[in-house]
Amino acid sequence: MSARPRVLVIGTGFAGFHCLRKLERKLPEDAAELVAINPADYMLYIPLLPEVAGGVLDPRRVAVPLRNTLKRTRLVLGAATGIDLAKKCVRVTDVEGRANSMPYDRLLITSGSVTRLLSIPGVAEHAKGFRTVAEAIHLRDHVLRQLELADQSDDPEERRARCTFVVVGAGYTGTEVLAQTQLLTQDAWRHLPGLRDVPPRWILVDVAPRVLPGLDPRLSKPTEKVLLKRGAEVKLETSLKEMTATCARLSDGSEIQTRTVVWCVGVRPDPLVSTLNKPATNGRIDTDTYLKVCEDVWAAGDAAAVPDLVRPGEITAMTAQHAERQGRTAAINIAASLGHGTAREYKHKDLGFVVDLGGWQAVANPLGVPLTSLPAKAVTRGYHLMDLPYGRFRTAANWITELGSGRQITHFGVVPDRGISLAKADLPPAAAGQAGTEVD
Repeated sequence: MSARPRVLVIGTGFAGFHCLRKLERKLPEDAAELVAINPADYMLYIPLLPEVAGGVLDPRRVAVPLRNTLKRTRLVLGAATGIDLAKKCVRVTDVEGRANSMPYDRLLITSGSVTRLLSIPGVAEHAKGFRTVAEAIHLRDHVLRQLELADQSDDPEERRARCTFVVVGAGYTGTEVLAQTQLLTQDAWRHLPGLRDVPPRWILVDVAPRVLPGLDPRLSKPTEKVLLKRGAEVKLETSLKEMTATCARLSDGSEIQTRTVVWCVGVRPDPLVSTLNKPATNGRIDTDTYLKVCEDVWAAGDAAAVPDLVRPGEITAMTAQHAERQGRTAAINIAASLGHGTAREYKHKDLGFVVDLGGWQAVANPLGVPLTSLPAKAVTRGYHLMDLPYGRFRTAANWITELGSGRQITHFGVVPDRGISLAKADLPPAAAGQAGTEVD
């Protein structure tokens, strides 16, 4: 082990990334060795991922490079597969499958979350997930390919099925995914005169009684109005019962012939936390108000059940806003344990959400003030530019270019179906995971 105490961070999502960034600024260089374990060399800025699927942003705009932004942190490319609290070490499997053990003096668990699958026949085999860059690129390519194949087919039923797209989950992610990719398919459809009689059909399905059920109710109606005006169908209080390669069967008895079902139902904590044999709430490891799990171990983000001091008796929500701020608080408390500064409790009140609906449309409620259309769009874009840790100028330029020249209608087929299988979401901890966008 290094002569300096080693601070080991598992995961570089919002919580892990911002913890390391804060530690690099707060700790003298000789105070600690900073090490991060992550399967990729970037932090994924998930809130902008729907714009990658919609063909608005280059995939690199949502990937924050760790080498450029965390100058003092040593990155270990791999996945944490187990934690031995007694021996103070983490078992790691690197990207080539080799296993080893890494000791630590201070440990922060920010392993994030993975796609939550329900026991619905056919979902793992046939649905498209939406948690990674690969899944976003694959979805963009897939929907464009379906339109091309529909244009080539002489079978009317096949043409309609390939032009029909279903999104399950009307929360933040599902709503943005549908809004962005619907505009993409509408743009592509205009270049396919052979499909003039078969316009793209988009259907949003959720068991909740309204769109965006977890957000301010004042955002739901304007959002639904935008989607309906664009021609989308919204099926509320309805669930997916079964899925095959060519059909989605819903709880209302309808059968939708389709080749595309996008699964945006939600997330669950990374399975790594279940190996600790520590108290947990809803699968998230329990912490105190200082984010501490036990001696020399802290947890934050989606993996942690942090008491919510703003809402006594509850735990903080699994949002990027909480993860980012918990990461910074964890850094302060870890630094305090090394003799630098004073520990503090985590306390943060949600100050609003932003939801980008593509084009000129968005909804937002900064400081509780509901906004729609252009004002909401301005707030949404401004928030993302402020919160994005790297590449703001390039992202802004990407948006300006899209306004002037429109979306580029191309699909490369670089991510095969087998590379984004949802079945891997139920595998033991070796994968990864990271989570609405909120205004603060």
